[in-house]
Amino acid sequence: MSKTAFIFPGQGSQSSGMGKELYENYSSAKEVFDKADEIAGKSISKLCFAGSEEDLKQTVNSQPAILTTSIAAYEVLKQETGIAPDFAAGHSLGEYSALYAAGVMAIDEIVKLVQKRAELMNNAPAGSMTAILGLDENGIEKLTRQASPAGIICAANYNTPEQTVISGETEAVEKANELASQMGAKRVIPLAVSGAFHSPLMKPVSEEFSRYVSETSISNAQIPVITNVDARPTENKDDFPAKMAKQIYSSVLWTQSVNYMLEQGVDTFIEIGPGKVLSGMIKKISRSASVYNVCDVASLQKVKGALSSKASV
Repeated sequence: MSKTAFIFPGQGSQSSGMGKELYENYSSAKEVFDKADEIAGKSISKLCFAGSEEDLKQTVNSQPAILTTSIAAYEVLKQETGIAPDFAAGHSLGEYSALYAAGVMAIDEIVKLVQKRAELMNNAPAGSMTAILGLDENGIEKLTRQASPAGIICAANYNTPEQTVISGETEAVEKANELASQMGAKRVIPLAVSGAFHSPLMKPVSEEFSRYVSETSISNAQIPVITNVDARPTENKDDFPAKMAKQIYSSVLWTQSVNYMLEQGVDTFIEIGPGKVLSGMIKKISRSASVYNVCDVASLQKVKGALSSKASV
């Protein structure tokens, strides 16, 4: 029996104009944007539809903007197809869109919480991140170990078997960048970020964030959410707060999460939200999986056509 997973993108997927088409064509998307504007106390919709690249790059803006666009796209997909996924997962920030889709938090709770997460991360201690292409998990482990005398460093995102993002104190990351080329990495790409996200440097942020999580109303998940911190399904509402706090300073086990879903029989992944970053990653993890994305009217129609032809087979 084939299974479907809804997956949601994280920071870096933003682009000016995102969600605008859906807002203009579907009342369910308009409702999400209008509600988010009201909850946030600022115009997230204006930021999404007309914000500059510079504005959208700022963590404090990109996180609520991507979340809102992803939830709007999810509501439209649900309204237009009625498809019920077997699993939900999201990459870093995207995990919050997955929690919404799984019924863990209502929109007013999740927009407020993500806004707070973005503010805290925006003011995080300075640090650096780099994408390393062409080293496997063992190679990355060796790389971070050899660079660690220069400072705190770790693997932040296991994006594909061939691409891992490292994160930590700037001196240690710069040392790792030098070593990576010597160790045979195909590419070393320093990322334009303000902090060392998903590293131990984020622990103070995590501790502060957990206070806000404890004041948030959380429900049991209606479908399993494959969480970043352990690449395992989570459904019990009591398990989410600790995982949300831990996610800020822990590695994003994305490759491991996708492999877990593949092992459970998932053969169709639908990326919901701006861009196609996760779609590209999944194609590198599994050549046989069917991968779609929903970010505008054309991509939605494509998914509707693909799902209806699949159902009639």
